[in-house]
Amino acid sequence: MILGWIVLPLIALLYLRFAYVPVAVDGPVIPFESLLAGTAVQARIARDAPKVAAIPPSEDNLLAGAKVYREQCVECHGLPRGTPSAASRGMYPPPPQFFDEKVMGNDPVGQNYWIVANGIRLTGMPGYRQSLNDQELWQVAQFLSHRSSLPSAATELLTAK
Repeated sequence: MILGWIVLPLIALLYLRFAYVPVAVDGPVIPFESLLAGTAVQARIARDAPKVAAIPPSEDNLLAGAKVYREQCVECHGLPRGTPSAASRGMYPPPPQFFDEKVMGNDPVGQNYWIVANGIRLTGMPGYRQSLNDQELWQVAQFLSHRSSLPSAATELLTAK
């Protein structure tokens, strides 16, 4: 048993130290990487995300959220009926394309707020708490949570060239 306590951590340390861990975007997935990282992220967000939104999903707030999304998020997360950007195709893990039918669920607004405000480490998702004010954070969170039922003005803003 003592051998296991010493040998296994030593093997893990040597695996890391001698550069066997794939770190390139197109490298192979590390065993259990998705399971461990995904579980940790979801647990943290569920624990810390606000349960009640600070602003309502009014048409004005959804339109303002669409403007923030257009300025800050499109490069990675895409537009309605658009193809993923070149930047998003080169990311691992790939950023969700929010207007893709497979990802079109309505996530809780508090969860979206937490992710936009804090970002997610080692995914390329930055935290915007330093660059957006609280009102803008809530507006883009409401926009993301209601993206399947946006007012026409918000949809037009996103699809306009």
